Formats: sequence, structure tokens, C-alpha cells
Amino acid sequence: QVQLVESGGGLVQAGGSLRLSCAASGRTFSSYAMGWFRQGPGKEREFVAAMSASGRTTVYADSVKGRFTISRDNAKNTGNLQLNSLKPEDTAVYYCAARRVLVNADSYYSTESLYNYWGQGTQVTVSS
Repeated sequence: QVQLVESGGGLVQAGGSLRLSCAASGRTFSSYAMGWFRQGPGKEREFVAAMSASGRTTVYADSVKGRFTISRDNAKNTGNLQLNSLKPEDTAVYYCAARRVLVNADSYYSTESLYNYWGQGTQVTVSS
């Protein structure tokens, strides 16, 4: 198993930036594809971004494309999500997720149900 802990959330003005981190422990992080999801007030959890275990492939939700960047450092067992040009509608609890990859290290996943491991979430609040 792998344990995930997010950090880096906070309160920021519209147009500002934040960098979220996801620290993984318990297993070799390089064997896991990772994803970021978020849940806004009164909304269902939604996909934000995902990256393959290899780090070579990524995918983003249309709502964040060009503003958010997903990255990972397998040597440090960490994943990151850089949030730029933040908008009030980005306000949400952001979750890091991981899925063990057995065959294709370049696979990424945007479907919530495909992830086995989740962090506790970190709050991002964007004021207008």
C-alpha cells in the first residue's frame, strides 16, 4: 500500500498561485500513476489532472488546462500540482490519488474509481 499526504493549500486572491504537494510513503512511488481531483462546495468530486507512473504522459481537465501543471519527483516520492491564475471557481478541497501500475508505465487515469489510494485533501480557497 501507499499512504498519501497533501499539503500546500491555503487562501489566495484571484490571479494568484499555489503549489500543492503530495508526499507518498509505504511503497515505491514510481510504480504508481497519480492524479489530482477536487471537490468544491456543494459539488461532486471532479478530475483535475493526472500523470503516468513514468512521468512522461499527462492529461488535464479543460477547466484547468494552461493554468495548472502536474509534476512528480519519483526519487523523492512526491507529486505536485502548480496552480496559477487561480479563479474563485477553483475553490475546493484538492485530493491526491494513486494507482498501482503493473504493465504500462505511461498510462494515466482520469476516472476517480480507478484510483486505489487517496490523501486526506488540502483546502484551496480563492477570493475574488
